[in-house]
Amino acid sequence: MLIVGAGAIGSLVGNRLARAGHEVTLVGRPGYVDAVQKEGVGLEEKDGRRVYAKNVRAIPYMAEVATEPFDLIIFTMKAYDTAVATAQVQPLARRGIPILVLQNGVGGEEIVAQRLGEVSILSAVITLVVETLEPGLVRLSTTRGGIGLAPTDPGHSVNSLAEAFREAGFKVVIYPHYWAMKWSKLLLNILGNASSAILDMLPDSVFAHRYLFALERAAFCEARAVMRALGLQPVSLPGYPVPLLAWGICSLPAWLLQPIFEQIIVRGRGGKMPSLHLDVARGRKSSEVEFLNGAVVRYAQEVGLEVPANYALHTVLMDIVKGEIFWEEYRGRPERLLAAAGL
Repeated sequence: MLIVGAGAIGSLVGNRLARAGHEVTLVGRPGYVDAVQKEGVGLEEKDGRRVYAKNVRAIPYMAEVATEPFDLIIFTMKAYDTAVATAQVQPLARRGIPILVLQNGVGGEEIVAQRLGEVSILSAVITLVVETLEPGLVRLSTTRGGIGLAPTDPGHSVNSLAEAFREAGFKVVIYPHYWAMKWSKLLLNILGNASSAILDMLPDSVFAHRYLFALERAAFCEARAVMRALGLQPVSLPGYPVPLLAWGICSLPAWLLQPIFEQIIVRGRGGKMPSLHLDVARGRKSSEVEFLNGAVVRYAQEVGLEVPANYALHTVLMDIVKGEIFWEEYRGRPERLLAAAGL
């Protein structure tokens, strides 16, 4: 198996698949490659135990393996890097090697399909929290969660792949429709994510703020409304009862909801700052918000819905990422974000 995008998720998947007996090649940055070549891919489990998979190969460039007979390509890079990765694996994909898109956000599978045409594309989500400790070593911060799998073509089966992931120690759920699965993960991903990145605030502080909490609810319920307009219903993901959560967020009073947010969202992330914040803090010029709140905005336009909360979160964060406004204008200033959202 070839894993493209050897960050935290790619390392977790590579470690477990290799330890289960699969031949694994990881494509990563030079520092990552050096570390893996020396020590293997390390995984620190929730109990603090560290296990290394030494029977892996790490390379910095796809060209090194362009003619090899892989049985699967796994995309674990951020969604905004999908187009570049797709171009790099084109020689392999043209030979019929399927691609599994294991990413947050909505749109990665479509990018692959648009650029490669008739290739076998499989879809996946992961609800485990993983963080990078150092190049080649990651920590699994939670035990709740697992992997969701779905074909993008109803005629394809993911049963054998699901079995491989189960043998590697993952809880796996198979879904008949990948869009419902991906949009359900989007509902989880947008909670306390863009607002935390914009304001440089922990999600629990965002949820504790009366009006920021209202903004979070509005963005979530707008996304659910877009799902409905697309003919989709939320589905439960490994460790997360998304349909029940969606009903509660859009129906229950705030005083009941805030403890639920603390239990499911904040603790579920293992005390980490959310992914969108990490990219801003690192000075990245791209953001997955394009495939989260931005996806809600794009599809809302297609179905004729107004989504002002998602529009504000997407627009403000992208302006910060692109350098069109200074992060300092919003850091620790909820009133600025609330004004942008019309609250």
